[in-house]
Amino acid sequence: MSGTQHIPAASRRDLLKAVAGIGAAAMVGTTAVTALAGTAHAAPSAAGHPGMLHTQADFDRMAAAVNAGTQPWKAGWDVLIGNSHSLPTWTANPQSVIYRGGGSENYGILYNDVAAAYQNALRWKIQGLTAHGDAARDILNAWSGKLTAIDGSADRFLAAGIYGYEFAQAAEIMRGYNGFDLDRFKTMMLNVFYPPSNSFLVDHNGAYISNYWASWDLCNLANVLAIGILCDDQAKIDQAVTYFKTGAGMGSVLNAIPYVYNDQGLAQWVESGRDQGHTMLGIGLMGTVCEMAWNQGIDLYGYDDNRFMKACEYVAKYNLGGSVPFTEYTWHYGAPGVWEGWQTFTAVSADSRGQYRPVWAQLYNHYGVRKGLSVPNTKAYAQLVQPEGGGGDYGSTSGGYDHLGFGTLTHTR
Repeated sequence: MSGTQHIPAASRRDLLKAVAGIGAAAMVGTTAVTALAGTAHAAPSAAGHPGMLHTQADFDRMAAAVNAGTQPWKAGWDVLIGNSHSLPTWTANPQSVIYRGGGSENYGILYNDVAAAYQNALRWKIQGLTAHGDAARDILNAWSGKLTAIDGSADRFLAAGIYGYEFAQAAEIMRGYNGFDLDRFKTMMLNVFYPPSNSFLVDHNGAYISNYWASWDLCNLANVLAIGILCDDQAKIDQAVTYFKTGAGMGSVLNAIPYVYNDQGLAQWVESGRDQGHTMLGIGLMGTVCEMAWNQGIDLYGYDDNRFMKACEYVAKYNLGGSVPFTEYTWHYGAPGVWEGWQTFTAVSADSRGQYRPVWAQLYNHYGVRKGLSVPNTKAYAQLVQPEGGGGDYGSTSGGYDHLGFGTLTHTR
């Protein structure tokens, strides 16, 4: 296995802060944005804050493009402002306990409010209207002042992971905003969202290590990484990066992508024999982890000779109607001493083939634009689904809120 060179924790964080200070001083006006956008082959650059899915340089690029009416950013912006979650009149409905799984389910309240916080934060950061900033701030403050626990069936781990990493994105954007209680929000993330994600990555709810598919690991991995960045907690950042590379569960990169076909530039995603919806969910979540790490100066996108890029090409090619190789895979599920079973997948599954998920713009713009690599299938899928929307644009069920979306606006380079 190959990986990025280790940089001592203190040195890396100091570098992030130093470069962020230089960037903040230098990034003034459209000219600077245009110059930065042209550095397609630049190495990972330290972002400081904001430094999760978006950096200040990213926001400067978005604002310049939207103000100029440049496509496809303008089309992405139009989708954002057309979404009801992005309206400044959105009112939070915080709960003391969120349940996912079981008879008391109320998690839809949370994912709708998270989407509204993020979308209003985007509109404020790009357009500068305080009404949107106030709306995002008020949603974040409302939840950090009331939420005490995430409960339910095993699905509570999905709730903690998905809505945790998404909530952290909105808070990172709103950092320093007048009246936003960042310290209280951090406390909520550390006390409510981190423990279930950490528990899941450590013991997987007492199940066999292969019982839970890759997306379970990846959403919780994304949450741990996001909390680490939000709270300047290097131990949590390192925890996420280490698990990505060498974790025992299905979501670590070598387990999520078990078979590589180097002669074709493709790699099989572990759930490809199950269905394409969960496959794309996992692809999107791994992309989220990679982008956050990249913005902290850590290249997971390129880990193990661009293993993830080859999986993106594989998934995109099949979902565009192409044929891909497939290696037989046997899944072992259950819990020790309780129950167990095995299921063998012999062919790639056509279930949910061609599904639209707003994850492809980010993937193409990293590999194809930022790195200048040939990813024709990823590019074609990004073009197929653009302009990407977000929560509220892909139905009202939880699957439509698994990704924050709006990649055409936020990630096009």
